[in-house]
Amino acid sequence: MEIETTRLSGVLVLTPRVFRDGRGHFCETWRRDRLAAAGIDLDFVQDNESLSRAPGTVRGLHYQAPPHAQTKLVRVVAGAILDVAVDVRLGSPQYGQWVGVELSAANARQLLVPAGFLHGFVTRAPDTVVAYRCTDVYAPDCDGAVAFDDPDLAIDWGIDPDHAILSDKDARAPRLADWQSPFAHDGPLPWEAPA
Repeated sequence: MEIETTRLSGVLVLTPRVFRDGRGHFCETWRRDRLAAAGIDLDFVQDNESLSRAPGTVRGLHYQAPPHAQTKLVRVVAGAILDVAVDVRLGSPQYGQWVGVELSAANARQLLVPAGFLHGFVTRAPDTVVAYRCTDVYAPDCDGAVAFDDPDLAIDWGIDPDHAILSDKDARAPRLADWQSPFAHDGPLPWEAPA
């Protein structure tokens, strides 16, 4: 597994080694012992999958507040997305900054999004299937969202925001300035080098 840092401290790109032959391919998308040796020792308790029929479908920016905050490991099973993480940990020197990574079935990359970050994606291909593992179960009372097209965040989704396909919940999400983050920056994550 190749592990790459991003410009947001704590957000990582994990790329498994893919073995290809005439039948197709095989790869390990998660191996706890090897990643634990790199400081990424997570206990995933729920796996989720979404299908988005049309390109330009935006899911996010979502979060789950404490005590059920989630770290997510996101990958694409079919199609392609721009996957986005936004640091919303109060006191973080990177508060409000975002990073976007292209994930696709073809490139096999995965994005590790720590708790304390908003998460969302936009589909780049029809019939895109996204799978993600979470370190806590879904808790409706802790579920929330921030507007994907907030001008203060200025995320380049690569689409016209007026043509984004959204859920009702995401269309009503507040702007960052009108929202109070439930997350605090408590120092480096176990897989980060101390500042």
